[in-house]
Amino acid sequence: MKIIPAIDIIDGKCVRLSKGDYNTKKIYNEDPVEVAKTFEDVGVQFLHVVDLDGAKSRHIVNQKVLENIAGSTSLKIDFGGGLKTQQDIETAFNSGAQQITLGSIAVQEPEFCLEIIKQYGPEKIILGADCENRKIKTSGWQEESNEDIIGFILQYQEKGIQSVICTDISKDGMLEGPSTGLYIEILYKTSVQLTASGGISNIKDVYKMKDLGCSGTIIGKAIYEGRISLQQLQNFIENA
Repeated sequence: MKIIPAIDIIDGKCVRLSKGDYNTKKIYNEDPVEVAKTFEDVGVQFLHVVDLDGAKSRHIVNQKVLENIAGSTSLKIDFGGGLKTQQDIETAFNSGAQQITLGSIAVQEPEFCLEIIKQYGPEKIILGADCENRKIKTSGWQEESNEDIIGFILQYQEKGIQSVICTDISKDGMLEGPSTGLYIEILYKTSVQLTASGGISNIKDVYKMKDLGCSGTIIGKAIYEGRISLQQLQNFIENA
């Protein structure tokens, strides 16, 4: 299972939110490149970068941060937030993303999303399935759709999507444990490679996601708040 630390960006800085609420913003580091290098030093190979400014403004904003991280590390970066147009997507890939996560656009413009999957191939595209009370939310989690999480994933699985990042928004940033029941249901009812995101509070949660069969786990606030140490991440990676 992949260990995938998260770097969320507002104003070029590494931040975390609680339940996607921008009013809960907490800055953890002014230099995301420094943070990324710290992860790489303990054996992390993958990084999840989210342009929160982009998600809110509906176009890519922090591509320079992505470019700097990609240029300063060998981390395999998946990037999301504000990818609404062909130009945004090209900018993300040209700035160093190896994969992109499509969330809002997958709800709002499914035909365009399918064109992107065909153009770049499913190995380059991750479906962002972020939900609250089972309903997919969009636009930086500010808007709710009528899409049920399972139906949404199955719809894109039929169109070729292989990888899904699922965040239960009610768990995100709360350090109260992941949405295990939801992930079990997704793994049972679909055949996608599932990356669990949201609520990871300690290293036991990480092992639990591995035991469930998740292909990856995104970890954010638990690292920044010291609930999971870099040594614990290194041990997990080495043992895996």
